[in-house]
Amino acid sequence: MKPLYEETIPGGAMWSMRIPQGRALRLTALAPGANVSALFYNAQNTLERLNIPDTLKALHTAKLTRGHVLMSDMGNALVSITEDTLGWHDPLGGISTAEIVQKAFGVKTYQAARNDFYRNAHDNVLVELSKWGLSIADMVANVNFFSKVIADDNGRLEFITGHCPESAAVTLRTEIPVLIVLANCPHPMHPPGEYPRVPVKLELFPSAPPAPDDFCKNFRPECARALELAARFALSSQ
Repeated sequence: MKPLYEETIPGGAMWSMRIPQGRALRLTALAPGANVSALFYNAQNTLERLNIPDTLKALHTAKLTRGHVLMSDMGNALVSITEDTLGWHDPLGGISTAEIVQKAFGVKTYQAARNDFYRNAHDNVLVELSKWGLSIADMVANVNFFSKVIADDNGRLEFITGHCPESAAVTLRTEIPVLIVLANCPHPMHPPGEYPRVPVKLELFPSAPPAPDDFCKNFRPECARALELAARFALSSQ
C-alpha cells in the first residue's frame, strides 16, 4: 500500500504531527542501533497524555511490543502496537539530556559543527512541544522505540547493546486523534563512544478500526477496555 505520507528523520533530529484517528504510523530503522524517544498526547485535549505507569501496570509488563496498547492518564487508548519485528521497546530508561550526551559523547556545538552538533532528546522534545503551545510542564515519561533495557533481580537497569538491527520496524495505530512527538536521539543509557546517528523512516497509512478479533483488543481485558473508551471518545468528538 502506498503511504499517505513518508519522511526520513535523520539521526539527532526531531518530528511531531497531529495524526487523526485510524492511521497506522510505521517507524523503520535504516541502520543498526536506532533509538526514537516518543511522547503521545490527545490532539484535541493535550492535558490528556501518555501514562507509562498505568500502561505497564495494566499490561503486566516492563517492555512494549505487538498487542500492547499505550494508555492515557484518563484510561483511553492513544495508540496500539499492531506490528513489531523487534519484540522489545523500552518504557523505563527515560530521555537523554544535554548533560548525559556530553558525558557519553563529548561536546560538539552548532557553532562548530552546524547541523552535526550533538543533540539530545530532552531539548528536541521541548522544541517540538513549543510548536503546539506546550512546554516543559507538559513533558511526561516517554517510550524509547528500538531500545531494550532489562532489570536484574535487584532492580538495576541494563541497556542491551546490539538490540536493534537494520530494518527493524514497529507500527502504531492511532485510536483517537493523537499528537505524536519524536526525538531521534541516543538512549540515555547508550554506552560512551561515537555519537549514534541512525536515520529512521516514517510512513503513515490508513488503518481500519479494531475488529472483534483484533490482536491488540484481545491481548488483555485492560486493552479492550481502553479501546472501548477510545471509541467512545472518538464518537463524542465528531
